[in-house]
Amino acid sequence: MVHWVVMGVSGCGKSSVGQSASIALGLPYLEGDDCHPASNIQKMRDGIALTDADRAGWLQTLGTLLGQHSNGAVLSCSALKRSYRDVLRTHAPSLQFVYLDLPPSIALQRVTQRGSSHFLPVTLVDSQFATLESPVGEPGVLHLDATAPIHALVQAITEFQQT
Repeated sequence: MVHWVVMGVSGCGKSSVGQSASIALGLPYLEGDDCHPASNIQKMRDGIALTDADRAGWLQTLGTLLGQHSNGAVLSCSALKRSYRDVLRTHAPSLQFVYLDLPPSIALQRVTQRGSSHFLPVTLVDSQFATLESPVGEPGVLHLDATAPIHALVQAITEFQQT
């Protein structure tokens, strides 16, 4: 069975698309944000961008979680750098990534609209783009326009799975 990571910068729709895709694929949904240690969440709330060291334990936790779902799962996770994606790949060799790509202006707009309902403030959106290493061209990556309707994104994911 295939494991999926729905990835991209804050505001791209990882959670919404991941939840809908998990239903369409008949797989459990795993929310990556729920696995951040309290120290990471506090740093982000304080407007401090996470470092590679901050993310290391979180990525190991997510990889272990993926590995515990031998029949597949859908995980939402920013997975901004290739090295982060490679950590996840070591835990689930059949891992596929769905890269939800969107312009910085739309990300800023979406994160602003969510207000305080999420721990990542709008001030950190630029740091997400600064950290992002595009996965386009890596094996097992489906590159999608995050401004498309959720149903169209989920359809593209289910069609990609069949190829």
